[in-house]
Amino acid sequence: MLTRDTVARLPKVELHVHLDGSLRPQTMLDLAREAGIALPTEDPEALRRFMHVQDAHDLEEYLRRFDYTIGLLQTPEAIERVAYEMVADAAADNVRYLEVRYCPWLSTRGGLALEEIITAEAAGLARGAAEFGVRTGIINCSLRHYDPAQSVAIAKASVACRDHGVLGFDLAGGEAGRPPGRHREAFEIARRGYLGITVHAGEAAGAESIAEAIFLCQADRLGHGTRLREDPELLAYVRDRRILVEINVTSNLLTRAVATAAEHPVRAYYDQGLAVSLCTDGWLMSNVTLTDEFWLAHTALGFGREELDQMILYGCDGGFLPWPERCALRAELELELAAIP
Repeated sequence: MLTRDTVARLPKVELHVHLDGSLRPQTMLDLAREAGIALPTEDPEALRRFMHVQDAHDLEEYLRRFDYTIGLLQTPEAIERVAYEMVADAAADNVRYLEVRYCPWLSTRGGLALEEIITAEAAGLARGAAEFGVRTGIINCSLRHYDPAQSVAIAKASVACRDHGVLGFDLAGGEAGRPPGRHREAFEIARRGYLGITVHAGEAAGAESIAEAIFLCQADRLGHGTRLREDPELLAYVRDRRILVEINVTSNLLTRAVATAAEHPVRAYYDQGLAVSLCTDGWLMSNVTLTDEFWLAHTALGFGREELDQMILYGCDGGFLPWPERCALRAELELELAAIP
């Protein structure tokens, strides 16, 4: 058995975490006062407990809690603050590389342009990166229930903002009855714009959603992929092509994608040779840190130290950083991991 302190000291890579799912409770209260928005409570700890989604029956109910945070992200100042604080919180958790994903369209209620929203997020991440030494990148999301034309607009803005640190494009939101292939044009724009592609798939929909993500949306990575095990041939394809699976154990428990941590397929995925990386999905809604995820993988799924290290390196290799930067990051991680007994 490892100690939790050892797990906490491991340098980590976070590839799947949502900006609107990771606000600090005190920041929510501050932003709500500035915007004149009422929250369920004005006590930070009570708000933390409320935002921790433990009562959802499925993914759709889990996502409803985001209504409380999205309304607070309607100014450049709010977006920049939250992005900056995410880097600070990541650094405190020994995260060395952080990819933050967000759907910028969600912040257009007050008239902000997509480019303004992306620029504000980039400013916060850059300020945090300079202060805390964490490498960062942006993944812009569209949402499954959007009209495909909205996804096209987000993809175009993402390509236009590559110089602001946009590295990837994603599709998130409720999966059931909303196949990702409807948004194929947006993914083609993102691909032609040299962005990495990751797709939420196989969480609330079956393996067919993963197949569409790969073959129609050109996914380099898969968000969740919990139901990939339903199709052994597709699983072998994902393994053989080294398509990284972004694993979110705690979030999958809260959305009822799995019944218990011990039943999560990540153990079988790793044993079958898939490239898997542990992620959090959202620090606020899941009430989790990346250290918590690694500790859960160790205690509930039997991952040993070498296996945890390997998943960290899988995450590094699958990141959307330019290859030379990934190589440099990997070398740093290997040295640091080797120095931790």
